Amino acid sequence: MKENVLDVLVYLFENYMADDIEPPEDQETLKTELSQAGFAQGEISRAFEWLDGLSTLQNSGISSKFNSPRAIRIYTIDEMERIDVECRGLLMYLEQAGALDSRSRELVIDRIMALNDDDVDHDVVKWVVLMVLFNQPGQEAAYAWMEDFVFEESFSQLH
Repeated sequence: MKENVLDVLVYLFENYMADDIEPPEDQETLKTELSQAGFAQGEISRAFEWLDGLSTLQNSGISSKFNSPRAIRIYTIDEMERIDVECRGLLMYLEQAGALDSRSRELVIDRIMALNDDDVDHDVVKWVVLMVLFNQPGQEAAYAWMEDFVFEESFSQLH
């Protein structure tokens, strides 16, 4: 079974965050549960590092330098190699639709890059956006909109 960091994060999100179920207080207990669910230790550790990185960024001053509504986002070469034009278009769409502001967009881009996964597609972007918005105070409406966007599209693809 080839699992990646995003699979671990989605598992945590679906089993704890989205349902407002409190995860075990002890991180080791949670790691054991993830291991029993079939995830590799390396991926579990990287998922916790990813979440720690998100928490660190949210508590940093990232918001002050990215709040100009007229600013244009220029992607670095590394970002363009990992986030293709369609995914960058999705990010722009989400920003224009009001689901992302410039601060949350930067958090999403950073967290996509932190996945260290060359296989970034629309689904990866949507899940990262959902996780970032879930952890953003004051972004409840954007999170609800994004949750509908992710799950309605997933449901419609099944039919």
